[in-house]
Amino acid sequence: MVTDYKNEIRQLRHSFAQIAAVTDIPHLQAEISRLTAASAAPDFWEDTEKAQKATATISHMQGRVDELKEMERRLDDLETLVEMAEEELGSDPETAAELYRDADKQLPLISEDLASLEIQTLLSGEYDERNAVVTIRSGVGGIDAADFAQMLQRMYLRWAERHNYPTKVLDTSYAEEAGIKSTTFEVSAPYAYGRLSVEAGTHRLVRISPFDNQSRRQTSFAAVEVIPLIESTDHIEIPESDLKIDVFRSSGPGGQSVNTTDSAVRMTHLPTGIVVSMQDEKSQIQNRAAALRVLQSRLLQLRHEEEQAKKKELAGDVKASWGDQMRSYVLHPYQMVKDLRTNCEVGNTDAVFDGDIDAFIDAGIRWRQAEARAEANSAANS
Repeated sequence: MVTDYKNEIRQLRHSFAQIAAVTDIPHLQAEISRLTAASAAPDFWEDTEKAQKATATISHMQGRVDELKEMERRLDDLETLVEMAEEELGSDPETAAELYRDADKQLPLISEDLASLEIQTLLSGEYDERNAVVTIRSGVGGIDAADFAQMLQRMYLRWAERHNYPTKVLDTSYAEEAGIKSTTFEVSAPYAYGRLSVEAGTHRLVRISPFDNQSRRQTSFAAVEVIPLIESTDHIEIPESDLKIDVFRSSGPGGQSVNTTDSAVRMTHLPTGIVVSMQDEKSQIQNRAAALRVLQSRLLQLRHEEEQAKKKELAGDVKASWGDQMRSYVLHPYQMVKDLRTNCEVGNTDAVFDGDIDAFIDAGIRWRQAEARAEANSAANS
């Protein structure tokens, strides 16, 4: 089949124009200039946390501008390549064929990168640009569920590693025989929450249990929770009277003590029953501060969910946005990972558990956008 290069390029340029319009490059450049000027102030680094956030924002914005400029350059180069091939077609067919082959290589690469840029434009939620706090809990399935929870933890940490996103494991509760009961970790990157929030829900694993001496097939479940990390500007005040704080010694797999002092902290928010444990830091004071920050993040998420539920109730739509089981990982009798919301599926289960989950995340972001659009249209027509 002969490629219609001009039409392909026209469609790519149309997609790029839409992305550029939504991104608003002039606004980004103005913000970069404003923040850069502010960073030159003598007292800029007096508030270290604020300064680090500002520099990270500048870096992210500049990276976004550079990506779009680079994409525009690649589109120009592709168009020039095709024009040169057309010019050589009559006088030097061999050179023309070589140029067309180069164009054939560039087309899918540019198309794929444009799709990735488009995903970023869909991350426009209130908290999407925040760091993410991920909690994984083992569910039904006994030892297999605990093992599955640990497999998911590794999967997400490997995904972050692939993207050079810093991570920090905040708390892990190990199961007695194998795996983990629960784990909480932070992923620090612009839009980490926006991307990982589509991973929230119930995950199911089907496999021959390595813990069953009769080698029977076992189905197990794990729950993934994703919340945006609290920021000082969010003003989630928690009265001391609403908190119950217990201290204990940190422990590792099998209950082995890894700390000789009571530095770990378990914080319970009495009005909601939310419990946060923290044992990553060396001192009780540090663990208490980290636990409070995660608790504030969960309360912020709870407030947001209550607001959304109220809006749906007022609109007459109370159906849940997320199903109880959002993804299945099948290792026997065949191998496949399938997202039940988006129908995205991958046969290479080893790659998925090694962190290759961008296809699922991108499909989830598009699915969420489509659901929000359908919901808005339904509300407008009711």
